[in-house]
Amino acid sequence: MNMLICLYLSPEPLVISPTRWMMSCFIPLVIAVYGIRKRSINFSGAIFGFVVAFILTLSNYSFLAALFVFFVTSSKATKLRSHLKKKFEADYQEGGQRNWVQVLCNGGMAAQLALLYLLDVGSSERPIDFVKDYRASWLTIGVLGVFSCCNGDTWASELGTVLTNTDPFLITSWKKVPKGTNGGVSAMGTVFSCSGGLVIGVAQYITIWYFSDAARWDYAPPQWPIIFFGAWSGLLGSIIDSLMGATLQYSGLNREGKIVNHPSQSVKHISGRNILDNHSVNLISTVIMGLMMPTLSKTIWHLF
Repeated sequence: MNMLICLYLSPEPLVISPTRWMMSCFIPLVIAVYGIRKRSINFSGAIFGFVVAFILTLSNYSFLAALFVFFVTSSKATKLRSHLKKKFEADYQEGGQRNWVQVLCNGGMAAQLALLYLLDVGSSERPIDFVKDYRASWLTIGVLGVFSCCNGDTWASELGTVLTNTDPFLITSWKKVPKGTNGGVSAMGTVFSCSGGLVIGVAQYITIWYFSDAARWDYAPPQWPIIFFGAWSGLLGSIIDSLMGATLQYSGLNREGKIVNHPSQSVKHISGRNILDNHSVNLISTVIMGLMMPTLSKTIWHLF
């Protein structure tokens, strides 16, 4: 791997330190074991998650920080007041255990961007500077956009449904719909989507500040917009997810008064068509945000 990186990317020989290799194996292993013990992921999710975390850790510690914050906070959010979620979600899974498909749809885009970072930039942490360090900055903000989108949407859907007593509005028609309906939005959920993205931005900002070369900060532009773009990614990603959920994802009410995602004769249609499932919506949202946020950030970063 070291030789491949050197041949492709850097005019000077680049060697990843043994410590970095060790941390890239040890930290993902700890996260995987923790996830299994806490029933946040199953075995297939742990295996795939290990691979994703390995790539993120090896390329940039700020990517690992984003993954870790997303994994821990979203797992806590999923389990919060789970007894209430059972009342309106027919397909609710106890403990919110993620499998390999969910790991792929939430972290696959970030892993691809991190791999490109590793091959193009190397194993390092660098402050955002679209003028002097364009490719590293573009890929870093791309990873920020992915995890902020995932975390913002998870916080909005998992916390917004159990911490408010009012029913949400369908984002396309603004009619009230039952809790758990795909595409349902609320004021509380909007706040949580911003907050979920914001904590990802804070995590990446702190990690870049701590691990990057201090000399680079003397010539780099202000870095605090990372936090702003994290919050913005959480909000925008949640909106994109809701729009697709309301139009391309089926929501219906069964005879027990619970939300189901597949049509049948005994189910009353609420919204959407049976085109995408929740995994597909998550995957498309992360791809969009992973490509959109670097372009948007590059365009307006100079305003800060």
